Amino acid sequence: MSTLKPASWTYTEEFVPEPEVIEAARRRGLEFGDATPVGTGAGAMLRAVAASVQAKHVVEIGTGAGTSGLWLLSGMPDDGVLTTIDSSAEHQRAAREAYAEAGYAHQRTRVITGDAAEVLPRMTDGAYDLVVIDADKAGYPTYVEHAVRLLRSGGVLVMDNMLWHDQVADPAARDATTSTLRDLGKALRDHDQLTTTLLPVSDGLLVAVKR
Repeated sequence: MSTLKPASWTYTEEFVPEPEVIEAARRRGLEFGDATPVGTGAGAMLRAVAASVQAKHVVEIGTGAGTSGLWLLSGMPDDGVLTTIDSSAEHQRAAREAYAEAGYAHQRTRVITGDAAEVLPRMTDGAYDLVVIDADKAGYPTYVEHAVRLLRSGGVLVMDNMLWHDQVADPAARDATTSTLRDLGKALRDHDQLTTTLLPVSDGLLVAVKR
């Protein structure tokens, strides 16, 4: 049984310092109110995953103000392209500004404004190294279905908020969002095409490798 203490969790969350340009994007995201950025620990993990698979082709569902995208780009090869989908044009304007401030050429990002459930079916099977989901929680099951299809063998799926403010681990918590995320996590754990783990990083990162 883990003996992890709050101080240790905080230490790990802050272990990798957040670059100033990402910190600025985080502040913009928080100002929106409906674009909560990934935690610093989760962002550092996204960077590490992108680097570990040399992810040249990445799909991000939920652009926000660009915080997670900046972490991903910092771990991707110099010729990697981030395709990021969000229904809010306002969020994506902020994200484009963040990418530019960080010095990324516009060719490194493909910013798509629209409903991910409508955009994803038009994307190519098996063409992506990494898919990151951090959007509306009710849409997670649909996004996951497409993500598994989009990933190549050896590609990685990462999902944020999979502990949902400590609610998923609480069997008494049965609201719709918590139940959706809890059931989805268990389904992915048992998915015959995925090797899955759940990490207590930030608000919970589920990481799954496609076989």
